[in-house]
Amino acid sequence: MQKVGILGAGAWGTALAATAAKAGRDVQIWAREEEVAEALSKGEGNPVFLAGVELPAMPASSDLSHLAGCEAILSVVPAQHARATFEALAPHIQPGVPVLLCSKGIEKSSLSLMTDVLHETLPQATPAVLSGPSFAADVARGLPTAVTLACADKALGQKLMTAVGRNTFRPYWSNDLIGAEVGGAVKNVLAIACGIVEGLELGKSAHAALISRGFAEMTRLAVGMGAQAQTLAGLCGLGDLVLTCSSTQSRNMSFGKALGEGQKAEDILAARNSVTEGVATAPALVELAAREGVTMPICLAVHEILAGEKNVDEAITALLNRPFTQEGL
Repeated sequence: MQKVGILGAGAWGTALAATAAKAGRDVQIWAREEEVAEALSKGEGNPVFLAGVELPAMPASSDLSHLAGCEAILSVVPAQHARATFEALAPHIQPGVPVLLCSKGIEKSSLSLMTDVLHETLPQATPAVLSGPSFAADVARGLPTAVTLACADKALGQKLMTAVGRNTFRPYWSNDLIGAEVGGAVKNVLAIACGIVEGLELGKSAHAALISRGFAEMTRLAVGMGAQAQTLAGLCGLGDLVLTCSSTQSRNMSFGKALGEGQKAEDILAARNSVTEGVATAPALVELAAREGVTMPICLAVHEILAGEKNVDEAITALLNRPFTQEGL
């Protein structure tokens, strides 16, 4: 796979494009914003979404036909925009072309994972999932990173790993697409919770407890939906959770921290030009968990705060007053 298309030129899409380009691939980028496409094509980096990071010049366009003829496509558009973007891409993608889903979230309107959205909109595409502990700036700068690449077909998975991987960006194959998707979606909501704990200065013990109990929630939902528990113990589950919940470099954790410090959600989001996926995922996740019969009290608390049903103090009090129970999944 030599010609690789990147669908979306936010921070993460740009970082993946740079990685593939440095690995020797012929990279073609679709950017929603014309000014971003122009800057990337001229070798001026991505001043809108990844400022301050030096990047190679990469062909980019705001026209989806730019991706026609690509042997693989990495989809990095936000989860809530995936359906419309896939529908617009349909005339430009050939049957059997693998689409590597790199965005983390659950569609609010349908409670669908991104593989389901892809199947409904681009049934001719072959799905795969890329997920794991990876900050865009780290990857773009070539700092060592490891991720999960989930694909049902191991041979295709190997080709995709070769297409996007290099010595400092190491994909590990899995056949568990559901586990990779659920891990990536849930960790964003849990990162908001960890940020709130940080903002309130509740201490590192509370932080660690939240990560541990959040991991239990993540695993319960994923296994309930057909995933393998061991997948969630890997890079796309525990690994991603630890990273995202441990640094305000994460948009979700920094959002939660600002909430914990007393800022209003709408004010925090208004000041950002990048998507905070956990905000859109929280209500869909709570509804999905209810449908699957899975208890997720931490994720529910985040949703209640964002929906204005409880303030931060009320949500924390409710969590701390839950009955004592046995540890385990």
